Amino acid sequence: MKLYIKDKTELSRIKRHLRIRKKVIGTKERPRLSVHRSHKNIYLQFINDIDANTIFSISTLSKVFREKFAKGGNIEASKQLGILAGNEANKKGIENIVFDRGGYLYHGRIKAIAEGLREAGLKF
Repeated sequence: MKLYIKDKTELSRIKRHLRIRKKVIGTKERPRLSVHRSHKNIYLQFINDIDANTIFSISTLSKVFREKFAKGGNIEASKQLGILAGNEANKKGIENIVFDRGGYLYHGRIKAIAEGLREAGLKF
């Protein structure tokens, strides 16, 4: 697999993500929560890797989030997105997840998402 990445930090993140993905697998009972962040937005997907489908996804661009918050790229928005995603997962009957941080370091916005998910009642 050839990757055409311009900077070293993105290449390092992708290498970390591939290393994590070797070990992290989502199932129907315990889906994988995949996190992707850009400078302005955050995207979350609940994925069943066994059946190769996305159960649901939510981002800071979704209508549910935009009705309450204007910005999506800060720590407070990340925590609120985690709470919204956790509540939606509870509605779908998901209690346990596998957290896939996508190669990003566990601090800042990624940590805030995890705290919001735990606050909503998800276990990981």
